[in-house]
Amino acid sequence: MTKHAYVFPGQGSQFVGMGKDLYESSEQAKALFERANEILGFRITDLMFDGTAEDLKRTDVTQPAIFIHSVIAAKEMAESFKPDMVAGHSLGEFSALVAAGVLSFEDGLKLVHQRALAMQAACELEPGTMAAVLALADDVVERVCAETDGVVVAANYNCPGQLVISGAVPAVEAACEGMKAAGARRALILPVGGAFHSPLMEPAREKLAAAIENTAFNTPACPVYQNVSAEAQTDPSEIKAQLIAQLTAPVKWTQSVMNMRRDGADEFTEVGPGKVLQGLIAKIN
Repeated sequence: MTKHAYVFPGQGSQFVGMGKDLYESSEQAKALFERANEILGFRITDLMFDGTAEDLKRTDVTQPAIFIHSVIAAKEMAESFKPDMVAGHSLGEFSALVAAGVLSFEDGLKLVHQRALAMQAACELEPGTMAAVLALADDVVERVCAETDGVVVAANYNCPGQLVISGAVPAVEAACEGMKAAGARRALILPVGGAFHSPLMEPAREKLAAAIENTAFNTPACPVYQNVSAEAQTDPSEIKAQLIAQLTAPVKWTQSVMNMRRDGADEFTEVGPGKVLQGLIAKIN
């Protein structure tokens, strides 16, 4: 029997004009976009539909924009949206939790907004960056990080041969040189505002933890494969704990997709802007 997994993208999948077609073609979508504007206290739809690429790069805009687009797209698919399992890449985990009924749209958006502001503040406290390492085994990447002075860790296990590292700027730069010496085809600093999924996000994790603890989480309608463990979760208290840990822990995307395949998923649908996850899933399986 076919099992269907729905997956939700994270930061980096935004584009100018995102969601405009949904807003213009559906009264339900339009009402949700307007509700999002109310919750955020500014017209994020203006930036999504008619803003510049630069506007959409701001963390406090990017994260809510991708979440709103993804969740509304899922709601528009409601008739055919019957996933056997869901997962989201980093920020996308919040979209997955709303789609699975763990969080309401309103609560999910409030948490995403707080997450974005907390991450932005953490970036300003201590400058950090991330780098993509290509064509190097995961264990070699982990070893080079461990041998490099300063804070630098494996942050995103995107697909075999593509791992993102994260940490303090000098440590990431030094690690990139170490990766090349170890045989990486490329080790490229990414244009990001901070060291996401690294210990430098600890101040953000502490801020977000309080907000998550005070939010009602329901039992999901289907298993959620979370970034921290890469395993299926259905217990609301465990989902909460892993969502809190996610800010400073690596995104185990390769492992999540492999585990969904192990558990019978043979169709994957990416819900939200862009096609980043489709490309990664094709390389994983």
